[in-house]
Amino acid sequence: MPAAARSVSTEGIAKGDPLRQTNRLSVEERTAAGKALRDKCPREAQAKWNPRQKGRDPVAIVIKSSRGRVPKLIPIRYGRMMVSPFTFYRGAAANMAFDLASTPDTGIRLQACGDCHLMNFGGFATPERELIFDINDFDETTVAPWEWDVKRLAASMVVAGRSNGFRERDCRDAAWDALKSYHRHLAEFAMMSTLDAWYQELGMEEVAAEIRDPELRRLSKRALRKASAERAQVKEYIKLTIEEGGEPRIKDDPPLIYHDNNPDAPINHRVIEAAHTQYRQTLPPERRVLLDRFEIKDVASKVVGVGSVGTRCGISLLVSGKGDPLFLQFKEARDSVLEPYAGRSLYSHSGQRVVVGQRLMQAASDIFLGWYTGEGNKHFYVRQLRDAKISTPIEVMKPSNLRDYGRMCGWALAKAHVRSGDAIILDAYLGKGDVFEDAVADFAVSYADQSEKDHAALVKAVRAGKLEAEVVQ
Repeated sequence: MPAAARSVSTEGIAKGDPLRQTNRLSVEERTAAGKALRDKCPREAQAKWNPRQKGRDPVAIVIKSSRGRVPKLIPIRYGRMMVSPFTFYRGAAANMAFDLASTPDTGIRLQACGDCHLMNFGGFATPERELIFDINDFDETTVAPWEWDVKRLAASMVVAGRSNGFRERDCRDAAWDALKSYHRHLAEFAMMSTLDAWYQELGMEEVAAEIRDPELRRLSKRALRKASAERAQVKEYIKLTIEEGGEPRIKDDPPLIYHDNNPDAPINHRVIEAAHTQYRQTLPPERRVLLDRFEIKDVASKVVGVGSVGTRCGISLLVSGKGDPLFLQFKEARDSVLEPYAGRSLYSHSGQRVVVGQRLMQAASDIFLGWYTGEGNKHFYVRQLRDAKISTPIEVMKPSNLRDYGRMCGWALAKAHVRSGDAIILDAYLGKGDVFEDAVADFAVSYADQSEKDHAALVKAVRAGKLEAEVVQ
């Protein structure tokens, strides 16, 4: 069929199957389609942000997103969000989803992280025990406009920089560098073969080599050596367990880690034993063989993160006959905050939505990823607890460090997006210059201003007695 007859319709891309693949079409067709998107959504328009859209009440959105959470933990959530505009931003994915829905976008959909701020990137071990840098939180993942991830990442750079007391120019530069890195690496992926782009990993050694500050580079390499030398599960075992009557038990640290032996509790040994059988069936057969070498010894609830506080989360300690420990974390999976605006997930089970999204976006994923339905028809997903996880201390960074880190995040996000999206179409839309970077950096600054106002509104509501907040160290 002549190329002209098979030209790519941008409307078809926007309104077709949620993850409709255009990669079978020619490079020329896809390039033309990407450039045509500039008419539909000019790159300069990506700077637009209107805080006055109908129904925008930041505190009301936060309260709505608390519905269905464990009541006694909700004050801890608000307490963590009150600490700073940055902690508010991290816990307010639902607020930004509401806001992003009114911003211009090209109509291109791909598998989005959904909560793409800079603290949701980091290092971890692959099944082959290599340390890589990638996105590491997928609670909100679903098919959505690709711009939403990019804008949330860029705005997080500005909010984080301000929380560190950086100059305004340094904050905007950090966002701009993350955007330029996303753009540049997207162009590189567009030049690769399909399989080479799919197989790309961002190794932690490669990340450390890109750090310009000598002191931070030295600290990063030391963290790498430590993570490589220590067995993550043994490290967690020492930190989280005690011996009682010759049996290992998870240490209580209320209100963040606690046992609840009430028969009706959402997380206790009986409930998790029953769920374990169901979860096991979602693993590939060869992984079940490995899991079956371990026995559940203890279960406890565990409060995690900022955005997840109040959802039903916990950990289970499993031990093999040789005494080897395995910690599994199970987290309640609710509807993605993007779904009211991007459309329902392809998966009716939210745990499956998270697992499939993570496997699709990450270069390598945890071998124990699975899901189950708990009591009360609550959906959960399961993963290992901190498998050689390396976190970056954002609060001690200098401006140059934040820019380095932002470039790594932009690189990792581009890699994640091309696994479900079309790098050639996206790269053709972005073009050769800096128009897109300039526009989204402007958006990031404007949205950071808004996030600070929203944080102030939450603090005001707590001080007025409209919300109860509890600060837990």
